[in-house]
Amino acid sequence: MQSTQMGKVLYQADGPSVQNVKAIRSNLHQLCRQYSNRIVRIETIDGQIFVGRIVSCERGLLHLAVRNPSGHRAFFGMPYSNDELILTLVLYELLVITLLST
Repeated sequence: MQSTQMGKVLYQADGPSVQNVKAIRSNLHQLCRQYSNRIVRIETIDGQIFVGRIVSCERGLLHLAVRNPSGHRAFFGMPYSNDELILTLVLYELLVITLLST
């Protein structure tokens, strides 16, 4: 492993891996922007499932407005509306995005 002025490098992604992640992020970014304000079901690579409305997509992050049935704040920040909260997801952790009928 390499050493730097800050310390020993513990991990460094190889070139092809970096390019692959960048390509995935770019493709998902374009897709999410195309379906902004639409209701989707998202499954992450870890199996978590979220249903909500795509609010925005920027710098590798997807902002999803999710229902807040309790009316209480569960996340940091202000609610997007009275019954929605914004959940931020990392684009390269998404496995499946399904457009839902409304």
